[in-house]
Amino acid sequence: MSLARQSALYIIFGLIQLIVDWLCFVALTWFGMTPVPANLIARVSGALLGFWLNGKHTFGVTTQGKLRPAHLARFIVMWSLTAAASTAAVTLAEGAEGLYFAWLVKPFFDALLAVFGFLLSKFWVYR
Repeated sequence: MSLARQSALYIIFGLIQLIVDWLCFVALTWFGMTPVPANLIARVSGALLGFWLNGKHTFGVTTQGKLRPAHLARFIVMWSLTAAASTAAVTLAEGAEGLYFAWLVKPFFDALLAVFGFLLSKFWVYR
């Protein structure tokens, strides 16, 4: 599959993930959960969807139709690092300017993390 097609699919699936993640974060914090656990739960919801979509469709690395445990292990490492960065960003934003500011910052910061996620996914996670 061409790099352009992979990039396009990654962006499409990333936007879907971002929406799921952000909506979950906003809903959880709206109902009173603090930003740190809300962000981690939200990121897990988006990550589960993204792992499958990107593994199966974007990078097309399947063994007899299934992703391998090695893919998942590498994905968990990548996800852990990006989740820590995202959680730090929303925590700092919430502390500096309040919850609504954290809601606004989260999708932009997570979109920046997605650029690194694409490179790591293409060359390490799904190889």
